[in-house]
Amino acid sequence: MSFSKAGHSIKKRDNANDVFITPVELCKEHINMIEYKNDDIWYDPFRNTGNYYNNFPNDNKLWSEILDGKDFFEHYEEVDIICSNPPYSMITRVLEKCISLKPRIISLLIGMMNLTPKRVEDLNKAGYGLVKLRMCKVYQWFGNSYIVVFEKGKENCIEIDRKIYK
Repeated sequence: MSFSKAGHSIKKRDNANDVFITPVELCKEHINMIEYKNDDIWYDPFRNTGNYYNNFPNDNKLWSEILDGKDFFEHYEEVDIICSNPPYSMITRVLEKCISLKPRIISLLIGMMNLTPKRVEDLNKAGYGLVKLRMCKVYQWFGNSYIVVFEKGKENCIEIDRKIYK
């Protein structure tokens, strides 16, 4: 068994606050994981270059991008599906806002360390079950990432064991 370290070092970054653009191929894979209806309203709250937004399967779509003066945290329009790669440093606030918009599906690309039992349980309490989870790796991103798909009214595809074993 061998482990590659190529492109995995956070030390190689020029700027610790880099914006990481999701590769188009991964955006398409992510979008294809979502079971949608033809008339669903898709929402990309962190559009940036539009790699998600431009690949949504219909024209019923909305976006936000703080760099273009449209702040996700000031979005109040109804949507059916939220699909994006949010800033990992704001994940709790992002999840709270996603829940407040009450879409049928919340699907995000998040860092592995961001998928905590507490966050899954918070989504469960709001009526969302984790229906799909995919582990992936993007070159030069720190660690692995998960694509998570939470759907309103569904059961989790994983179990959470909160017992602390000694």
